[in-house]
Order: sequence, then structure tokens, then C-alpha cells
Amino acid sequence: QVQLVESGGGLVQAGGSLRLSCAASGSSFSIGAMAWYRQAPGKQRELVARISRGGSTNYGDSVKGRFTISRDNAKNTVYLQMNSLKPEDTGVYYCNCLVVFNSYWGQGTQVTVSS
Repeated sequence: QVQLVESGGGLVQAGGSLRLSCAASGSSFSIGAMAWYRQAPGKQRELVARISRGGSTNYGDSVKGRFTISRDNAKNTVYLQMNSLKPEDTGVYYCNCLVVFNSYWGQGTQVTVSS
């Protein structure tokens, strides 16, 4: 069973930065695409950024130019560098990964951006 453990969330002022990390463990197969999603109160979960095993990336429109996703395949870890944070970036950030045809989720980490 694949487990994902996120870290790095917290409270930051608008314009500040945070770096999220997510480490995957327990997989007998290579970790495929990894991604970050977020969910704000009263809203649906949305894709923030995704990265393939080979390093191809795509981003949600609202974070393009401010957030950067990266990964270390040797450590089965994905990162999300978040710069120029805005209050609307507030929410629970979830890590996701694909292993073969299965999708796994982390428990989420809270990010709060104060104005």
C-alpha cells in the first residue's frame, strides 16, 4: 500500500513563499505522475500542478508563473515551491500519485495566506 506524507504547510502573509514536500513510500513499482491538488472551504478540489516521472509539468491557470513543481525520483518525493502567495491560495493541499493504474492521496496539509 502506497503512503504519501505531506509537509511544509503553514500560515504566511500575502506575497510570501512556502515549500511543500510529499514523500511516497510502500510501492513495489515505480511512482508515475505526481501532483498537488488543493481544496478551499466550500469549493471543489482542483489541480494545482502535475509532474510526470520524466519531468513534464502542467499547472492550473491560477498558479502559473508563481508555483513550481519538481520531483526527486530517487527519493520518491515531489515538491511544490509557492511564491507570491495570495489569500485565494488558502486551502488544504493534497499530494497525489499514480502507481500502475492506482491513484493515491496524502492526508493534506493546510496552507493559509493572510492579507
